[in-house]
Amino acid sequence: MRAFLEFLSYRIEDIGKLTLEHLQITAMSISFAIIIGVPIGIFITRRRSLADLVLGFANVFQTLPSLALFGLIIPFLGIGYKPSVFVLFLYALLPIIKNTYLGITGVDPAVIDAGKGMGMTDFQILRMIEVPLSLPVIMGGIRISTVINIGTATLAALIGAGGLGDLIFKGISLNNSNMILAGAIPTALLALMVDTLLGKVEQRLVPKGLRG
Repeated sequence: MRAFLEFLSYRIEDIGKLTLEHLQITAMSISFAIIIGVPIGIFITRRRSLADLVLGFANVFQTLPSLALFGLIIPFLGIGYKPSVFVLFLYALLPIIKNTYLGITGVDPAVIDAGKGMGMTDFQILRMIEVPLSLPVIMGGIRISTVINIGTATLAALIGAGGLGDLIFKGISLNNSNMILAGAIPTALLALMVDTLLGKVEQRLVPKGLRG
C-alpha cells in the first residue's frame, strides 16, 4: 500500500490528465447516444412494427466483444479519439433506445386517454404526459450506458485515444501492479461518482410524485 501511495503521488498529474481524457471520451459518446437514441426510442413507440427491427439492430453492437468492435472500426475511421467515441456511442445506444421505448409504452393508457379527452395534441401528450412519466426508466437507461461506457472506455487506450486505460495496459505490459491499480481504481471511482451524480439529476428532473 505504501508503494502504491508513493506511485500515486509521483504520477498524480498524469492520472489527472488521463482521467479528464477518459471523461471526455465517455461524455461525448453518451451525449451523442442520448441525442440520437431517445428520439429513436420515441419514434418506434409510434411505429411499433419497427420496434423489433430497431432494437435487434442496436442489440448487435452489444453482442459483439468490445475489443473486436474497436478492431473492426480501425479500417474505416483509423485510430485515436473519433473512432473511440463512435464505438462507445454504438455501445450506449441499446439501453437508451430500449428504456425510452419501454418507458413510454409502459405509461398507463388511461392517463393518455384522459389527456386526449382534454383536447391535447399528440405532441402535447408526449411532452406533458408520456415523457415525464417515463423519465425514471429513460434515466435508468442513460445511467446504465454511462457506467458501461466508463469501463469500456479503458479499451480506447489500445487505439491511441488515451484515458485511464493507458495506465492499465502499460502496467500489464510492464508487470507493474501499482500502475494497473492507478488506472483501475480511478475508473471504478469515476463510474460510482457519475452514477451517483446522474441519480441526483434524475431526482430533479423526475416529477415529485414519481420520485423514489
